[in-house]
Amino acid sequence: MSLYDIPLRTLSGAETSLGEYKGKTVLVVNVASRCGSTPQYSELENLQKKYASRGFTVLGAPCNQFGGQEPGTAEEIQEFCSTTYGVTFPMLDKLEVNGDHRHPLFQELTLAPDAEGNAGDVQWNFEKFLVTPDGTVAARFRTRTTPESPEVVEAIEAQLPA
Repeated sequence: MSLYDIPLRTLSGAETSLGEYKGKTVLVVNVASRCGSTPQYSELENLQKKYASRGFTVLGAPCNQFGGQEPGTAEEIQEFCSTTYGVTFPMLDKLEVNGDHRHPLFQELTLAPDAEGNAGDVQWNFEKFLVTPDGTVAARFRTRTTPESPEVVEAIEAQLPA
């Protein structure tokens, strides 16, 4: 199954898929509102603003599987992201990234290895998966690699549509 064919739901409840972003570079990030890494929202929004006009988007995927750090409703998550960090990038409905109920999107994304060659489970909030304009996973960055770190920015720039 192509990443583009996996059904998704937005935070507002609308049906969607990555197919909506076909031809764009997408940074899929599992996010949480009450995590020590939550300030990464600022850097994610900076990337969104910097590269959106060049065929790029961040796609936030709220997840409550790590220490219960995303307990809110869809409305609470949206309110927090917009008022605290000015988030303008699209957000998915809360989903699971690991375990028996892992969302099909993350079943595919977690097949991709990180820089050390390790694939498999998401280790914590704010893992990042860079999806190319043709729908393949180009890179995976763990939580401690911040969105504006040189390796993430270089990977994004290398994958921007021509």
